[in-house]
Amino acid sequence: MFLLLLIPVKYLYVKFLYSIFLITVCSVIFQSCARKGSPEGGPKDEDAPIMVIAKPSNGSLNFDEKNIRIYFDEYIVLKDLSKQLIISPPLKNNPLITPQGIPSKYINIKILDTLKGNTTYTFNFGDAVQDNNEGNTLENFKYVFSTGDYIDSLTIKGGVRDIKAKELSKNYSVLLYKADTTFNDSVPYRRKPDYVTKTYDSVNYNFSNIKEGKYFLMAIDEENPDYKFSSATEKIGFLNDTIYLPKDSVIKKSIILFQEKQPYKFKRAKQIKKGKIQFGFTGGNKKDFKVKLLSKTPENYKDYTLFEEEKDTLNLWYTDIEADSLQYIITHKEEIDTATVFLRKKKIDSLVVSNNIKNVLHLTDTFKLTTNNPVVEIDTTKFSLVVSDSIPVPFKLKGLTSNEIGLMFDKKQKSKYTFTGLPNAIKDVYEVQSKDTLVYSFNTKEEEDYGTIILDIKKKVKSPVIIEILDKDVVVKKEYVKSSKKLEFTLLEPKEYVIKAVVDENENGKWDTGVLLGKKQPERIIYLEEVLQLRANWSINQVFEIDKE
Repeated sequence: MFLLLLIPVKYLYVKFLYSIFLITVCSVIFQSCARKGSPEGGPKDEDAPIMVIAKPSNGSLNFDEKNIRIYFDEYIVLKDLSKQLIISPPLKNNPLITPQGIPSKYINIKILDTLKGNTTYTFNFGDAVQDNNEGNTLENFKYVFSTGDYIDSLTIKGGVRDIKAKELSKNYSVLLYKADTTFNDSVPYRRKPDYVTKTYDSVNYNFSNIKEGKYFLMAIDEENPDYKFSSATEKIGFLNDTIYLPKDSVIKKSIILFQEKQPYKFKRAKQIKKGKIQFGFTGGNKKDFKVKLLSKTPENYKDYTLFEEEKDTLNLWYTDIEADSLQYIITHKEEIDTATVFLRKKKIDSLVVSNNIKNVLHLTDTFKLTTNNPVVEIDTTKFSLVVSDSIPVPFKLKGLTSNEIGLMFDKKQKSKYTFTGLPNAIKDVYEVQSKDTLVYSFNTKEEEDYGTIILDIKKKVKSPVIIEILDKDVVVKKEYVKSSKKLEFTLLEPKEYVIKAVVDENENGKWDTGVLLGKKQPERIIYLEEVLQLRANWSINQVFEIDKE
């Protein structure tokens, strides 16, 4: 009887333990399923990928392979490879690099060119190599090999800046050519350099793995790098002095980028509207661009010409005539072209009148009316100028250009003016008159609303200097200085100003650019380091030293 009782008790105990086990397992599973998101892992991966091995090895000598494979310790992706990768010396045909667009533990490089003998090649991936998960960058990763029996190890460091840009830029191509018997000034137009690098985070460049020798150093600002200079679209800068390695490893003088002035070329002549023809050209000087009509015209025929600002374009308006076409001869110094313009447009531009200010007329400015067509007649009796709503003010109207009229009068401080033109006050070249009444109201300020900048010019160069006060890129005031002196610029709007000096080496009163052929550098431009913050009724005194190079 006793033994029979023991069996159920043992059975119940085992069953009890089994139940506890099931409850524990279910509890763990339930908690795991109830948990939102992924379980917490370890610390965030902040390490860059590491190159494990390369075949052939990095730094190989007597290299004669066509395929390179570089392995990493984790999956990597290549980001912006076309912008980041720099191969120096440049190859004629870009190598085939795979895989791109998908994660991989290796980079495969298939060389499609015949490599030069006894040359060190550098594949600089910049910041293109990143790990797949966190985007950690393997900065400035390089693969280097030599087709000779040693690795070239010389370096060149320096800087680049744009002559007209006060702020620093980046992404310039810096090119190095062997200064041997085959090199001349035209080589950068025709072939790739012997070495190339770029500026990225700053204007600084750094060549590595360069061979001993003499070199010509230059930089270009190019949108799509092909390492050949195109003067029509790209800026260039260069050093006149030959670089000698290993002596000149640090270049203290910056490469100055500039835009070359383009040679003259006539482009086209085209009718824009009835009675208006546009002549387009590139390069040269506008003052040397002349247009002469060859076709026969009536005695009452007249035409008017005006260059567009900031464009190589001449607009020509002519009185209405019956003709299918007009023929012109176009000259620029010794260059001669002819053009036949077919007259197909039937609609004449209606006369449009605008003005150059919004609400406030500066005490030193001129109020101007601008028309889209040349003005041939102004009826001054239809214009009036009053101050304080009713008091007449004496004035004169002066034609500044064929389509610009200046209002001349003695301006008073802190006054409200109204300038009115009645219908038919203006007649253009097509005998079209202004239809609407023109009403313009504007105010003047007090002298106390403006400020003054006094510049103490310390000139240490022989050439004259052009001093400019800039509001952003607009020249507000300008002075021509031949010796050290103090300049006072009054009645300036309260705002930020940049001070600029141009060393006028050829004394022609303007800045002149450089040119690669002949190695002519542009005239120097010097900016005052400090931006001047001018306030109303303030005077700023500033020393500006114009030093020698």
